[in-house]
Amino acid sequence: MTDPAPDDAVTERIPVVPASQPRSEPSLGRSSSLMALGSLASRITGFLRQVALFTVLGATVLNDSYTLSNTLPNIVYELLIGGALSSMMIPLLVRAQREDPDGGEAYTRKLITITGAALLLATAAGMLAAPLLTRLYLGGQTSSTADPELATTLAYMLLPQVFFYGLGAVLGAVLNSRGSFGAFGWAPVLNNVVVLGVVGVYLVVPEGARLLVLGLGTTLGIAAQTLVLLPAARRVGFRYRPLWGWDPRLTKAAGLGAWAVVYVLIGQAGLIVTTRVATSADAGAFAIYTNAWLLLQVPYGVLGVSLLTALMPRMSRAAAEGRTADVAADLGLGGRLASVLLVPISVLLTVFGTAVGVALFGLRSGNLDGAGRLGAALAVSAFGLLPFAFTMLQARVFYALTAHRTATFVQLCVVATKIPLMLACPALLAPEDVVLGLAAANSASFVVGAVIGQLILRRMLGSVPTASVLATAGRSAIAAAVGVLLAAGIVALLAAGPLAGLAPLPRAWVELGVAVVVGGPVTVLVMRLIGISEVQVVMDRLERLVDRGKSQRGARR
Repeated sequence: MTDPAPDDAVTERIPVVPASQPRSEPSLGRSSSLMALGSLASRITGFLRQVALFTVLGATVLNDSYTLSNTLPNIVYELLIGGALSSMMIPLLVRAQREDPDGGEAYTRKLITITGAALLLATAAGMLAAPLLTRLYLGGQTSSTADPELATTLAYMLLPQVFFYGLGAVLGAVLNSRGSFGAFGWAPVLNNVVVLGVVGVYLVVPEGARLLVLGLGTTLGIAAQTLVLLPAARRVGFRYRPLWGWDPRLTKAAGLGAWAVVYVLIGQAGLIVTTRVATSADAGAFAIYTNAWLLLQVPYGVLGVSLLTALMPRMSRAAAEGRTADVAADLGLGGRLASVLLVPISVLLTVFGTAVGVALFGLRSGNLDGAGRLGAALAVSAFGLLPFAFTMLQARVFYALTAHRTATFVQLCVVATKIPLMLACPALLAPEDVVLGLAAANSASFVVGAVIGQLILRRMLGSVPTASVLATAGRSAIAAAVGVLLAAGIVALLAAGPLAGLAPLPRAWVELGVAVVVGGPVTVLVMRLIGISEVQVVMDRLERLVDRGKSQRGARR
């Protein structure tokens, strides 16, 4: 329901969707299409939210403090209760609906009641521990690069989000288990719209009230995102009334939840190192790293819901029936589709990353330096986009095979790679370049994770189509290089003429426009010429998604 944390510290939640399609390729039904459109809208409005926040706050101590404090609710939620919920909620609800005489009604009410009480305790614990949490992640620094007192003040206003995160997860699980996905997919859009409004209010209120507006307004956005699910739950026939009691099925599922918590704990080690290194290097470095990482995930977020979602339940069904060859085939299909869409984006960001950063985050002249560094961070870390997507896909395979311990081991390998690389950055790089090293180290860790995950899956499944995925990725890289380098050549010619003397912001937009208008079509053309068949699958799916969106808007009118 929320954007992922700035590190892979918080397990991404993707709702389970029904699948009854043939094995040829994934297909999107109406429910998953609504979810895909909602996720796309969420990513777009979430991106606009981040641009607005960076434009207003800049690469400053306040932005670093706010970014850290706004990460803490996710951390507390996942550590204390979120890991268990994400692992066991939907399967248990579905099972209760099938097995219980009342269709799982009593079980669902018990689950919500117990979870609500646990969430209140978790929220209270987080708020009591706010000073300790900020010092843990900042190291108690008082330098100009971070302000623990400011972060703690914001944390008191932001940590109530823990309750709403948990309640939203429960309501989302209830909706998904009953075949309703639209509200869950669209709810984050409301959060993003609220925060955009908060940014507007922040600009007009007196300076003394701005911190209060920023903190309470952000929490209001998460509350709105959760509460909007209540009417949707009523529409599917669920009426909540408190019901206390424990169900043995919760005890049985606790083991899976424990492994999810261990997964999150391992991720926290990487996040602590990231925040401490970033906030000790240069003002605004943590905010730059965070925004670059979130922006890099946008293409994967769109891909995950529009192209790969239908693979997940299919793989789960195949794993449950012992059809490991089908699981491996779907893993390969997902990898090839990811390669066709993400590799060209990675190449474009590598060449035009700085232009992207300036165009999107340099709206204020005072932010141009920070926007340029953010774009540079995108460029040096873009190579990790496909490995990140593949590790997320592998994780779904591990969960489909009920190999939660193995998924946790891969997470350990990722973090064990990340930490020494990040600790080396201050020793090897100038303070203003440390954020570039952090971004590159984060991406490098996912390369290691993808390799280790693939080796483990080969042992578990007997055979996995690694060669075909690498071949598709390689050919996609060649096609993208042709398109992007042609665009770069045109930009170089323009730089000696029309672009000479142009201000940085409009120049960046011209460069980005050339990259998209020239590089995109040329890349697709070369892909077709060299016989990458998956490109047509991607184009068909995206076209179908757009058509469904248009038809649904027309129906609403």
